[in-house]
Amino acid sequence: MRVQLALCSVALCLGLAPIVLAQDAVKVDPKHYTVVSENDQVRIVRVHYGAHEKSVMHSHPNSVAVFLNDSQGQFTFPDGKKQDLTAKAGDAQYEDAVTHLPENTGENGMDLTLVELKGHPAKAKSAMKSEMKSEMK
Repeated sequence: MRVQLALCSVALCLGLAPIVLAQDAVKVDPKHYTVVSENDQVRIVRVHYGAHEKSVMHSHPNSVAVFLNDSQGQFTFPDGKKQDLTAKAGDAQYEDAVTHLPENTGENGMDLTLVELKGHPAKAKSAMKSEMKSEMK
């Protein structure tokens, strides 16, 4: 019984390891991810993969990707599921926070700009104006 429990515990830890160990892409894969600009609201990252290059498991917060060229890729998620990607130059897409392992499955490089969103969204200008008006009264 104790052996079975120990084996189950080891299997569970190994299964969760990719999720727990997933880290910031810029830190764990600087070959493919370079910070262009950063402030308290966003981090802008340049992403480049050569043909058939693969990353390591890593995480991103909520983000917007803008593809700079036609691209083909595949994402592998911590649970082993895979998702194919096809994008055209100029395509932009929002992505919820994610942990994944990307791979460029195309014959050409894959280039994109990734805008990672930080913290809480700023107040809308109209809401700020309303607050200012009420404070002036």
